[in-house]
Amino acid sequence: MSWSRRRAALWERIPGGLDGRRMLSVAFVDRTGSGLWEAVSVLYFTYVAGLSLAQIGTLVAASGAVGIAGAPIGGRIADRLPLTRVLVGLQMLRAVAAFALLTTDNFALLLVFASLGSFGDRSANVLTKLYAARIAGPERVRYQAVSRTVANAGWAVGGLAAAGALAIGSVSAYTWLLAGNALSFLGSAAITTLCADPSTPTRTVAKSGEPTTGPNLTNPWRDRRYLAFVATETVLFLDDAVFKIGLPLWTVHATDAPHGLVPLLMVINNVMVVGLQVPLARFGATTPAARRLLLPLAATFALAGLAIAASATHGAAIATVFLVAATVAFTLAEIVHATISWELSIALAPDQAQGTYLGVHGLAQSVQRSLGPLAVTAAIATGPAGWIAFGTAIAGTCLTQHRLVRPRPRQTALSVPSVTVSEH
Repeated sequence: MSWSRRRAALWERIPGGLDGRRMLSVAFVDRTGSGLWEAVSVLYFTYVAGLSLAQIGTLVAASGAVGIAGAPIGGRIADRLPLTRVLVGLQMLRAVAAFALLTTDNFALLLVFASLGSFGDRSANVLTKLYAARIAGPERVRYQAVSRTVANAGWAVGGLAAAGALAIGSVSAYTWLLAGNALSFLGSAAITTLCADPSTPTRTVAKSGEPTTGPNLTNPWRDRRYLAFVATETVLFLDDAVFKIGLPLWTVHATDAPHGLVPLLMVINNVMVVGLQVPLARFGATTPAARRLLLPLAATFALAGLAIAASATHGAAIATVFLVAATVAFTLAEIVHATISWELSIALAPDQAQGTYLGVHGLAQSVQRSLGPLAVTAAIATGPAGWIAFGTAIAGTCLTQHRLVRPRPRQTALSVPSVTVSEH
């Protein structure tokens, strides 16, 4: 079979059918736009908007704080309104916010527009995950793996285009990159309108009207087990801060490795995610399998911490070897944790409140974006011992989550027969 026919066959086997493939197109277009913008956003605010470093820091921190609210609010709305309509609305909000950034250099207005964009981004992220859970059903982990691979490919395309535009050396290049990001949201919205709204999940109730499995929790804020799970997830998402802040700063300030190694480490991360996310997803395709993966994940995080600590050894060659080893280990941890997180965040949520629960789960990534930089800079400041403690702490969190999500004792079944009804 030729490569083109093989690729077409793989495309046809993607869970969710035509709508699933369309939503993958949305992921690619969306992330391509993000790749255009996020690498140069600070430069835009510096050279085009004329903001000071203090103003840029305030803008990034404040808009990120607003974005934290996007995940739970977006998820709650999606449990009450047609999912695709909400997604289209959020993508339009992101487009409007991005275009609005082009219209002013007033700090207060830029802060408002950036906050709206951040809110829309975090909300859309949760709803895209919810769409995958509903359309792919039991194959949701595989679908999410394909989606993440496609998104990373889009990010790489956008990043390369941004690098090419910046090579021109014109200030107007920043404006065109921001406009390209805004247009990607419009394109995503247009494709989403072609997607059918996924059917709502079902739940089993007794004929008397009572759930067959005991109390029916639909409020994640009262579900202490799920809240504890989200708290552990916040720690496990720290690999994001490692790649964005930890590895670059550590490489430059604490090792003898050449500074040019930093972008190569990011390339290794991206290539590994694109190449391994789908193949490794099959090891966590069920809830018991995802839970078992937490044990090797703990070991991987611990080894990653040891490797980055060892990179402080004198000598450029030795430092390079250990930094590459740390990058490989942290990337494997990132891939495995993504698989675990996709499955458990859905499995622990009741069917009739998946959106609301996933919205709360989305807080883990949002909070990590605020606390992660503090955690990795603390590890850097402490030296090799700090990185060993960093890896050990995350490994311990994996073991805590493994115990937290263990199966609950089977509840006594009700004596009345049950029927399955659809949620509307």
